Amino acid sequence: MPEKYLSVLGDCRTQKTIEKSRFITTSRHVEDEEAAKRFIAEISAEFSDATHNCYAYICDNLGNFLRFSDDNEPQGTAGMPMLEVIKNNSLFEVAVVVTRYFGGIKLGAGGLVRAYSGAAAENLATANKVMYQMCVESRYKIDYSSVDIALRFFADSNADIINTEYLNEVHFTVAVKREEEALFNANLINRLNGRVQIKKIREYFFPFRI
Repeated sequence: MPEKYLSVLGDCRTQKTIEKSRFITTSRHVEDEEAAKRFIAEISAEFSDATHNCYAYICDNLGNFLRFSDDNEPQGTAGMPMLEVIKNNSLFEVAVVVTRYFGGIKLGAGGLVRAYSGAAAENLATANKVMYQMCVESRYKIDYSSVDIALRFFADSNADIINTEYLNEVHFTVAVKREEEALFNANLINRLNGRVQIKKIREYFFPFRI
């Protein structure tokens, strides 16, 4: 299992026109093959009248589980070039669909490779990229008088607040990189003069901003 890996967060859609053909590219984070298949089916249904819906994906965090399709474009001109773009960007758990509306001008094999790989590359260049790393999710119970201090500390530490509950105290559920957890907790306790209760909940891969 990797210590960390680069992926995308949410959906990203871009489009371009090449020789009157319209290319619409959509990318998404996919955690497994079922998620990848659902994504491809969703895009294919949205653009059911398109000439082609070609795709490529790597749906694990090791790069071992990958698939691609030319969707009736000449073999090797769409899916594989798109997959190479994903690999060249060192991305994992990512699926890309390039939808083509044929405009009447044939591009030839080389032109198709450039079109599909270029569409995928432009899309992934603008996608919201995140680094998945092992995190520790913990609950922090803090007095109302210390909330502002805690919020500034969380912001300065680039911690991700998952949830906030306003009860007798304020309960913050926060994700912190596992390697930074001990120092993070020690510094927070010091900043709040010990007025905090910490309960570790779980560990998992979390998409940290980069």
